[in-house]
Amino acid sequence: MNYGTIIKKLREEQNKTQQEIADILGIARQTYNHYEIQENIIPLKHLNNLANYYNVSIDYLFELTKQKKYNNFQKEINIDLSKERLKAFRKEQKLTQVKLASILNTFHTVIVDYEHGRNLIATPFLYTICKKYNISADYLLGKINDPKYLR
Repeated sequence: MNYGTIIKKLREEQNKTQQEIADILGIARQTYNHYEIQENIIPLKHLNNLANYYNVSIDYLFELTKQKKYNNFQKEINIDLSKERLKAFRKEQKLTQVKLASILNTFHTVIVDYEHGRNLIATPFLYTICKKYNISADYLLGKINDPKYLR
């Protein structure tokens, strides 16, 4: 996962300081700095806010595609659609919740919570799924309907 380099590049292209971007996200500059150097994992809500601010896709921030943005994208993550798409994806891949949890090195109950919409999928888990299965993060999050699979 190398979103830090991308968000730094986009910030510099806009001639913005880390403080200005931190203010947009409502966080401390030091916290934002930790996201850029990837010392801390950026929460999905902040990643989505950055994608919207820079008018790029989450797939682009994850370096899953060179295409900066998609047509007909939604700015907000749709948790109801996301939970359904994650479940459908898992079944399409013939993965049980236990097997997906094992792939992500987490607990079965975490997957259950994602599929019931109790929690939004964690950034590293989303990235791992998208990278391993070439599926769009923006699609899984309900921000776009197409493309579903990348490449």
